[in-house]
Amino acid sequence: MISTEPDYSVGIEEEYYLVDLQTRNLIETVPAGVWPKLEKALGDHVTREFLQCQVEIGTPVCKTISQAREELGHFRATVAEIVSEFDLGLIASSTHPFATSGEQQLTDKDRYYDLAKDLQQVVRRLLISGMHIHVGLPDDDLRVDLMSQAAYILPHLLALSTSSPFWRGQDTGLKSYRICVWNEMPRTGLPTYFDSYTEYKRHVEVLVTAGIIEDSSKIWWDIRPSHKFPTLEVRIADICTDVDDGVCIAAIYACWMRMLYRLRRSNQRWRTYANFLIEENRWRAHRYGIDEGLIDFGVGEIKSYKTLLDEMMDLIDEDAQALNCVDQVRHAYKIIDRGASAHNQLNIYNQSIKAGKSEEDALKDVVDGLIAKTVQGCSKKV
Repeated sequence: MISTEPDYSVGIEEEYYLVDLQTRNLIETVPAGVWPKLEKALGDHVTREFLQCQVEIGTPVCKTISQAREELGHFRATVAEIVSEFDLGLIASSTHPFATSGEQQLTDKDRYYDLAKDLQQVVRRLLISGMHIHVGLPDDDLRVDLMSQAAYILPHLLALSTSSPFWRGQDTGLKSYRICVWNEMPRTGLPTYFDSYTEYKRHVEVLVTAGIIEDSSKIWWDIRPSHKFPTLEVRIADICTDVDDGVCIAAIYACWMRMLYRLRRSNQRWRTYANFLIEENRWRAHRYGIDEGLIDFGVGEIKSYKTLLDEMMDLIDEDAQALNCVDQVRHAYKIIDRGASAHNQLNIYNQSIKAGKSEEDALKDVVDGLIAKTVQGCSKKV
């Protein structure tokens, strides 16, 4: 049993797209002056992603959810300001409304060239961005134990985050098409159950010894022990266009970890459900988002997301108070009331079509909406 309770520190990584403000399409190659300015302003908190049209930021270790919100607002505002000098816009969305995969250039990095060579057409479709949330859990065995229990909540987090309804100019009918693309990658999806960290490492070592992967950083499950940090990292979420939506999801996840730890401290645990069942809710989340509810496994019926959220709030109320993030957690009700990014994108598109605009112009309106929403409420730190 763990003698020292974790501090539940939080770190958030977000992947943004750079768009040409004239065409609204993704850029193919990044202008020469962009990265020197970004790195000067943000140091090692900004990094190059798989494609040149992407920018990844990572917050420092944040002791509170409020600090994470401040950092994200600062990063978004800073990156947007810098790229605007090159006539570029910044969007936080897990797919671009009409960009075609294969047109963008890879970032000049050995790791990315190796991925492209290894995964071929699969990786050539990888025109997606996401949000990763780290919660500090220093004990190795604790991370693996909570990973298996936390799998239950992953579809609930995805449903709140959906921001990828379009793919190559088409309404996919899904709120998170990103998941469809990501599922083509190896070593993705729900995590395998392990009895201990030692067992987890032993399985990883089989792939390392066989030369399949260099290390556990190429295990891309929806939730995983981080390779770099003493954290449990959630990777299932779309990136949220509204910064407060992303902070809300991070807050719920941190509170859920604390709730699971409380159970463990009392020699209890969250019931572990088979991936067979959780996969159904995962599908419902990326198909419908928050619209059609998820399965309550205990009673064997679909419940509205609002009903499930009420139950979640009751479970983590003590934890939200302890972590001083009650307002951020309860922001989830605002997402339900007005919809996630996917809903907003579809509303803009449908309203533009109804106003007589072409499909092309309607999709450009969606991009404009994303550019505005990505930095709404964001400001640089003084």
